[in-house]
Amino acid sequence: MTSANLTRDETAARSNVIRLEAVEVELDLRNARDLTTQTFPTTATLTFDATADATWIDFIGASVDGVTVNGAPREVDWDGSRIRIEGLAEHNVVSVRAHGRYSTSGEGLHRFRDPVDGEVYLYTQYEPADSRRVYPVFEQPDMKARWRFTVDAPDAWQVLSGGMETGREALPDGVRVAFAETLPVSSYITAVAAGPYHRVDGVWEGGDRVVPLGVLCRASLAVHLDADEILDITRRGLQFFEEAFAYPYPWGKYDQIFVPEYNLGAMENPGLVTFTEGYVFRGASTAAQHEGRANTILHEMAHMWFGDLVTMRWWDDLWLKESFADFMGAHTAVAAGGYPDAWVTFASRRKGWAYVQDQLPTTHPIVADIPDLEAAKLNFDGITYAKGASVLKQLVAFVGEDAFFRGAQRYFADHAFGNTTLPDLLSALEAESGRDLTAWSRAWLQTSGLSEIAVERDDVNGLVLTQTDPRPHRLTCGLFSVTGDRLVRQGDVEVEVVDARTPLGRVSADGIDLVLPNVDDSTYAKVRLDARSTDVASDHLSSIDDPVARAVIWAALWNATRDGDLPVTRFVAVVSRHATHEPNVALLADALAHTHAAIGHYAAADARDALAGAWVETCWNALWAAQPGSDAQLAWARALGAAAGRSAGKADEMHAILARTAPAPDGLALDPELRWAWLIALAATGHASTEDADAELAADPSAQGHVAHRTALAARPDAAVRVSAWRAAWEDESLTNDHLAATIAGARAGDRRDLVADLDDDYFARIRPAWASRSIEIARRLVVGLFPSSGSLDDVDGWLAENDDAPAALRRLVIEQRDGLARDLRVRAAQPVAP
Repeated sequence: MTSANLTRDETAARSNVIRLEAVEVELDLRNARDLTTQTFPTTATLTFDATADATWIDFIGASVDGVTVNGAPREVDWDGSRIRIEGLAEHNVVSVRAHGRYSTSGEGLHRFRDPVDGEVYLYTQYEPADSRRVYPVFEQPDMKARWRFTVDAPDAWQVLSGGMETGREALPDGVRVAFAETLPVSSYITAVAAGPYHRVDGVWEGGDRVVPLGVLCRASLAVHLDADEILDITRRGLQFFEEAFAYPYPWGKYDQIFVPEYNLGAMENPGLVTFTEGYVFRGASTAAQHEGRANTILHEMAHMWFGDLVTMRWWDDLWLKESFADFMGAHTAVAAGGYPDAWVTFASRRKGWAYVQDQLPTTHPIVADIPDLEAAKLNFDGITYAKGASVLKQLVAFVGEDAFFRGAQRYFADHAFGNTTLPDLLSALEAESGRDLTAWSRAWLQTSGLSEIAVERDDVNGLVLTQTDPRPHRLTCGLFSVTGDRLVRQGDVEVEVVDARTPLGRVSADGIDLVLPNVDDSTYAKVRLDARSTDVASDHLSSIDDPVARAVIWAALWNATRDGDLPVTRFVAVVSRHATHEPNVALLADALAHTHAAIGHYAAADARDALAGAWVETCWNALWAAQPGSDAQLAWARALGAAAGRSAGKADEMHAILARTAPAPDGLALDPELRWAWLIALAATGHASTEDADAELAADPSAQGHVAHRTALAARPDAAVRVSAWRAAWEDESLTNDHLAATIAGARAGDRRDLVADLDDDYFARIRPAWASRSIEIARRLVVGLFPSSGSLDDVDGWLAENDDAPAALRRLVIEQRDGLARDLRVRAAQPVAP
C-alpha cells in the first residue's frame, strides 16, 4: 500500500492526538489561462493542538517548497503524499508552501478550456480525499476546521469559495479575492471555483434572513441555463428543510455551479454546490430529466444538514449522509418540489441500481467495512445510496414520519458541526419514536444481500407470501383482476413478514389474475411474479392506472430477464407491446434502456441479430407514431439512436434525416445531442464517415461536440481504428476524463468485440500497472470500460488467481466485471432454443 492510501486506523490515531482549529489557504491561479503551465502556487497554514511530538500533513502535488513550524523553518520531509512534521508543541501553527498540479481527471483542481471561446474554467472536486491535491491538509472527515480562503486570479473572473466574498484587492496582473471564514467543516467539502462563469443571482427569504443565491455555468452555455427553474427548486427546498430539520441553513450563501468534465452528478460543498453540466439541457428535455435535476438539487441540499453540518467520522458511515440525501431528494421532490411521481422514478431507477449492486459478490452492508481510501472511493455505489435510501423509506414507515423528523432534529441539535457514527443516529430516532431499533438495524443496515419475495397460490392456504434470505418486511400485496381490457385493483393485503413463508390471512385467489407483492414499493426486495401473474402482466401491464404498481411490475419483469427466468424474446415483446402506452416517461425510458441491454447482454448468440433488427424497427415505428413534440417521441428517438449502433436496418433513413434530405418526424427536436447520438450509431455500423463527423462538429463546435466527435471517429467499424482507440485510452495520458470516456465508448461501440478481441491478454497485462500509475478515477474507467466481454471466464479467472495480492479495490472492480460476464453467459445459455 502506498502512503497516499490512508487507512482508517492511522487516521483515527492522528485525530486522537491532533485537535485542528483553523486552516488558512492561499491559492495563486493567475497563470491558469496558460495551458503550458501545469502547476500553481498553494500555501496552507494549519493551526492545531497536539499531544504527540510528530504527525503528518497530506499533500499530493508537484513540490513542497517550504515548511515552517511555529515560526521556525524546517527541512522538507515529503514522500509525495505525506509531509512529516516533528517537534510539535502543545499549540502549533504550521505553514506549508507548495505547488499543486492542475488536473484534467476531475480530481483536485480541474482545468478546462472551452473550445467555443478559448476561455479557461477551474473548479475543485475532492470527495473522498482530493483536497490534498490542491493544498496541504489533514485529509480525513473527523478533523473539521474553520477555513479561510484567499485566491489570486485573473481580472474579471468569477472567483468563488464556500464562504462569502469579503474583499477584492487589485494586483499588477490580476485580483486577490478574500473569503469569510467558514464554520467548521471537513476538508473534502471545501471548494474553490474560478473562471469567466455566467452568473444569475437570486435570494431566498428565510424568516428574518436573506440567503443570497447564485446559479453559474460556462459563458457558452448561458443561453441554455434555465436559472429560474433552478432557483425555484432551491427556494422550495430551503424552506422545506429548515422547517423539517428545525435548524436554520447554516452556510450563509447558496451558490450552485454547473461545471464541465465532472465525474459525478453533484457535490454538496456547503455554500458552493457543484453539478455536472449534463443538467444544463442544450436541447429538448423530458419531464423525467427535469425531475432528475430537481431531485439532485434537493439531494445536495439535504447534505447541508446530513453530511456537512453533521459528518460521519470515517467512510464506514458514508451512508449517514448519502442514504439520507438520496431518500430526502425523492421525499422532498414529492412533498415540496412539485414532482409527485418522484417515488415512481425512484422505484424504477434507484432501486434498480441497488438490486444490481446487491447481487454482486462484492456487495456489502449499508454500514460498510471501509479500511482505507481506495475502498471508500468504490463505496459510492448502489448500496450506500439507493439501498440505503430504500431502507430509510421503510424506516420512516416503521417509526412514523413525525417521529423520524423529530429524531433528525434531535440528531442535528446534539451533533451540529461534529462527527457521528451509527449509534448516534439510532439513539436519536429511538428517543423520539419509542421503538428499539437494534433488531431493525441488524437486519437492514448491518447485513448484505436482498430477499426475493413472491406469492404462491395454494389450494389449502390461499395466497402465501414467500421470501428468500428472510428479513422483516412491512409490505402490501396488490390484488388485480382483468375487467374488460384493463387490469383493475380489487384490494390490498397489508402484512408484516419475518419468516420464509407467510399465509396472507387465507385470502382466496379466486378471481385474482395478478398478485403483486410490494405493490406500493414500500420495502426493499426483488419481486418475483407467479406464472399466471406474469402472463396477465404481459397482456395488460399498460392498462394499470397506478404508476408505482407499473414500476414494480416493470422491475419484476426486468429482474426475471436478468436472472434468466424470463426469455429475452418475451421481455422484448412485452416492451414492444406496452412501452408505446406508458405515460410515465421515466418508466418508458428505463424499459427502452433495459431492452437494449437485454439484447446486447442476454440474448442467445444465434438470436441477437434478428432481435436487434426487430428492435430497430420497433423504435422507428414508435418514433413516427408518437405524439409530435412529446416526451415519448424524444424517448423513442433516443432509443433508436442506441439500437441503430447495433443494427443498420434504418441507417439510410436516419442518415437522410441528419442530412436534411428527408423529413424528420413532426415535432422532433433534432438538437445537437440527438444528432450526435444518431451519428455515433451510424458510425458504428459504417454508415457515417469521417466527413460526416467533421461536418457535425463544424455545426456544433461545443465541448460536448468535441467529445462526441471523438467517439464517432473511434466508433468506425475498422479494426485498425478500434485498436488505435483502445491503445490511446491506455497510453495517451493527455486525454481528459471526458475524452478518455469518449475514446473508450468509441472502441466498444456497437458491441463489435470482434474488432478488439485480440487485445484480451493486453488488457490483463495493463490493468495492474494502470492502477499503480493513474488516479483512481482514470484507472477505474479503464478497468471497467475496457473489460473484455469474451465468451469465457478463463482469462479473468486466471488473472484473479495470479493476482491475489493486487490492491483490494482493483480486485473488487475485476470481480464485479467477472460477475457481469458470468451472468451474461449463464443467461444466454438459459434462453430457449428457437423452433
